[in-house]
Amino acid sequence: MLEQDVRYLKYKTYLSFYCPHCSKTFNVERQHEKSLIFNARYKNQDMVLKLSPFLDVFDIKTSIPLKGDDVLDDLLCPHCKTSLINPDVKCAECGSKVGEAIVSAYAKLIPFFFCLKHGCEWHGITKEDEKIIKLKIPRQDMPEQDPGIRAKNFQEVPYGFTTELALLEAGRCLQCKRPLCVEGCPVNIDIPGFIELMTKEKFDAAARKIKETNVLPAICGRVCPQESQCEARCIVGKKDEPVAIGRLERFVADYERKMDLVKVPEIRHSTGKKIAVVGSGPGGLTVAADMRLLGYEVTIFEALHEPGGVLTYGIPEFRLPKSIVKFEIDYLIKLGCRLELNHIIGNILTVDDLLEHFDAVYIGVGAGLPWFMGLEGESLGNIFSANEYLTRMNLMKAYKFPEYDTPMPKGNRIAVIGGGNVAMDCARTAMRTGSDEVTIVYRRSRHELPARIEEVHHAEEEGIRFRLLTSPVRYIGTDYNTIKAMECIQMQLGEPDASGRRRPVPIEGSNYILECDMAIVAIGNGPNPIIFNSTPDMKLNKRGYIDINPETGETSKEFVYAGGDIVTGSATVIEAMGSGRIAARAMHKKLSKVKPEKKTI
Repeated sequence: MLEQDVRYLKYKTYLSFYCPHCSKTFNVERQHEKSLIFNARYKNQDMVLKLSPFLDVFDIKTSIPLKGDDVLDDLLCPHCKTSLINPDVKCAECGSKVGEAIVSAYAKLIPFFFCLKHGCEWHGITKEDEKIIKLKIPRQDMPEQDPGIRAKNFQEVPYGFTTELALLEAGRCLQCKRPLCVEGCPVNIDIPGFIELMTKEKFDAAARKIKETNVLPAICGRVCPQESQCEARCIVGKKDEPVAIGRLERFVADYERKMDLVKVPEIRHSTGKKIAVVGSGPGGLTVAADMRLLGYEVTIFEALHEPGGVLTYGIPEFRLPKSIVKFEIDYLIKLGCRLELNHIIGNILTVDDLLEHFDAVYIGVGAGLPWFMGLEGESLGNIFSANEYLTRMNLMKAYKFPEYDTPMPKGNRIAVIGGGNVAMDCARTAMRTGSDEVTIVYRRSRHELPARIEEVHHAEEEGIRFRLLTSPVRYIGTDYNTIKAMECIQMQLGEPDASGRRRPVPIEGSNYILECDMAIVAIGNGPNPIIFNSTPDMKLNKRGYIDINPETGETSKEFVYAGGDIVTGSATVIEAMGSGRIAARAMHKKLSKVKPEKKTI
């Protein structure tokens, strides 16, 4: 049986159409899985009519061509040949006659009306009944590469929704009067609004709706942890799996880009003021876009030779294609933002230098200082921080060596220490370099893994092993001072710590040797001190990150704002964007009260 047939039958178990006279199910033609087949009459001619069962998407196909505003004479049951026209009901949209069927959904029989006018998409069903039907449509799976194939290439793993799957998934949204999903989104995207536009097949309008609050929808649709944010609050998820909001966001953003429908708005108003954004990661890009749209001149300073921050150097190609990052940044440049690469603020220029030429500064440099565990043998060769490893592989394009100059770090048996998304990125990248064995070493149990469930699932599918409740004790080297093994100790879970997770406790005498010829330490990052050393009057918090007013994002230095990982420590892309939006709003409010001065740079 074809995959599309399986998908249709899965759908059909939740929603069936019956004749109100003989109670038999309407025929379904397998090659046209979306079609219900009726008999019909038009101008005294018998014809075959195919109607889509998807509630908001009617695709009429007939054996006799229909044109313009043609109205069928009759609609017949294919079994009992009885007329399905209900003389007591008229189309609520155009007033034409309608045919009646019965929908079986949620153990309930519901009248359902088809308008017989060509092109009219009206169906007669109450909103409450429609909600019941939508609840019974299962969450749609997103097609993706076969694990055995993708573990050997760097192409994107999920293919994304087809139009058909996207429409079906969008149809599951209940359009709640109080959408809790919006409250769960750090940038408060109008989720019901963009999904409603999708159900009407207005995909470009849906993308524009998202961009009202999120300038990076194609990126967020791929890498944001929707399952713990917007989807965690979805009402459909109370009784079933939540609506796949992230996958729908990705679909409309990709549609807009691939169909060349992206429109760059014209900035008609200028405030005469200038903003400096330090860092071109997700938070910085959000501030840049918001302030530019408000009429400010914006200059983005990036320390590396390519923009994008963690989106470029940290997230692998198979999870976030760099062509998409480049497209989003090119959009900002077309918007009028200026981009200065190879500028390390705190070295080439200081924050105080920027304040001499700009009206306000936003610091979004992330947390790029890698953490290590301070173990014996940590300086052995072929032990990498996750930062160095991913930067080599992603930013420096080591996976394309020798096309690019950076050699690919390699090992036959690789150990990755850590259990977050970065650890999964490292392990899945290492698997694609041709390693025989890649092992995740994590000191807690599977339940406490901080990585997204989807990332853990993909890692396991690709053959990555997990050594849970295990912690390294020391590294063991060869005579050439390269790693050959790692001594580990088994752990057990004790009482919860400050993070709310149960604290791992070593089991005395449980030490063992894990052979490996390469290790990647992915246990987190701290703030890079470069910008602090040149700005001693900027207050830091107890953890060593920039201290800000959480309501405005402003630091202890007036007109200097900050957000993202340099404030919170390692967090998500969308959280960094959320903090950037707060800062941009507060920055604009404050600068609106200040008269512009002539500043040059």
